[in-house]
Formats: sequence, structure tokens, C-alpha cells
Amino acid sequence: MTSFLQATLYGLLQGGLLGLIAVGFSLVWGVMNIVNLAHGAFVVLGAYVGWQVNDRLGLDPFLGMFVAAAVLFALGYGLQRWLINLVVNGPVFITLLLTFGLDLMIVQAMNIAFSADYRSIPTSYAGNSLHVGGIRLPLGRTLAFVVSVAVTLALVALINRTRTGLSIMATGMDRGAARLMGIRARHVYALTFGIAAGLAGMAGTMVGTVGTFNPAAAGGYTLLSFVIAVLGGLGNMYGALLGGLVIGLVEAWAGQYLPGTWINALAFLVLVVVLIVRPSGLVGRAYYAARLEV
Repeated sequence: MTSFLQATLYGLLQGGLLGLIAVGFSLVWGVMNIVNLAHGAFVVLGAYVGWQVNDRLGLDPFLGMFVAAAVLFALGYGLQRWLINLVVNGPVFITLLLTFGLDLMIVQAMNIAFSADYRSIPTSYAGNSLHVGGIRLPLGRTLAFVVSVAVTLALVALINRTRTGLSIMATGMDRGAARLMGIRARHVYALTFGIAAGLAGMAGTMVGTVGTFNPAAAGGYTLLSFVIAVLGGLGNMYGALLGGLVIGLVEAWAGQYLPGTWINALAFLVLVVVLIVRPSGLVGRAYYAARLEV
């Protein structure tokens, strides 16, 4: 029972971080109908930014994540505004090819700049643990979980309670009508993509704090984001968090009782079962279902 509870706790903590990784991917897909295959590269790039500011400036990663968010926001805004927006009205496979090309370029650039060696962001406390009734509570992962939940709630508040957020949702539902209301759709799309990239940068810094990373990990984070976004419901921030928790629990339980080769297979099996029962995802597709395609 103790080992089961330990695995469950680890799964929840890991799932919260996975939710933060996926929430930006889900937002872009739900609002802009773009499957961003470079999302995992943004996560790893955020980890490298956090590592650099920690190594060169001695900045704690829980402060460095804001630097990573700012850098990735600027990169994401620029890429969307002056590159992806050029093909955003084209067939979906065009944006798939474009973001896949961006992924290859960013990953190769990280290989050249930082090498393919595994890195981590060292702290004096991330490896410490709290012991509660025989269960070990990793301090670093607990802090990362708290950050993930707080950031997700802040994003929900931004989308639902601010003019900027309402502009994002309105543009996602009907871009033509939003333009008639004076909303600058190109700017809103770039802002949405920038927010998603910034969140990926924050998540990457958390990944580097609680584990290791290298450029080759980018593809895995993109795949996990895809699964979690579909599982929770496209464009739904709560759905991304819940989907991350579910995947985290499934992987933790599978790792505890099944051979390692079954972990990913079981995660995809859960996705298939959920889609059969609830095609719109665990929480639903939020504003995505109301989109008027133009």
C-alpha cells in the first residue's frame, strides 16, 4: 500500500507538470486550429534558458522561469506574427509542415549551441524530500506542481476576466466577426502563440529543475502535449491540467506494476478509451466547439 501511495503521489506531481507543458499547446490548437509541432522544442529551449541564467547569473530556477517565459514569449510572438500568420489560412498540413520545420531548426540549433549532452538545473533544495507517514514528498516536484496549478489558474483568469483574453476567445470563435468589432486578429493570434510559448518556457525550466533534458527530448514533449490536449479537451485549460494528471497517474501506476515497455502503450490506451466514451475529451472542447471556420 505504501508503494502504491508513493506511486500515486509521484504521478500527481508529475501530472501537474505535464499539464503545464500541454496547456499552451492546447490553447493554440483550440483557438487557432494550429497543431504546433515545435511545442516540445519550445519546452526544451525554455529549459536551456533557465539553465543558462542559473549557470551565468546564479538565478534560482523558480525565478529564472520568468526569464525563460519572457524569451520564449518574444520568440513565439515573432514567429507567429511574421511567419506562421502567412499560412494560417491555408490547409492544416501546411502549418504542420511549417511547425515541423521550425522544430527541426530549433532542435538542431540547440544541438549546435549546447551539444546533445544531458543537462539539469542544480539547486540546493530540489532533491530534498518531506516525509509524511512513510511517504516521500519530493520538494522540487512539489514546488513545480504548485507552480503548474498556479500558472494554469492565472491563464484561466487571463482568458475569462480580461479584455485581452476575451479578444483571444472571440477571435478563435469567429475571426471575421472579431475583426468587425475592431480586434486585430493578427496581433491576437501572435499574442496567443507567444503566451503558449512563454508557458512552454516556464514548464521547461521546471523540467530542468526536477530532471534532465537534452534537445532530443523535444519530440517526446510534443507527443505528450498532443495526447494530453486531446484527452482533456482542445482549448480547455482545466482540461489540459486534468489530462496531465491522468497521464501522470497512468504512467506512475504502469511503471510500478508493469514492464517499462507498457507505459506509453497504456497511456495511449487510456486516450483511446476516453475518446470512445467522450469524444470531446474529459472536460470538453470549450470555445473550440463554437468556432466558425472561415
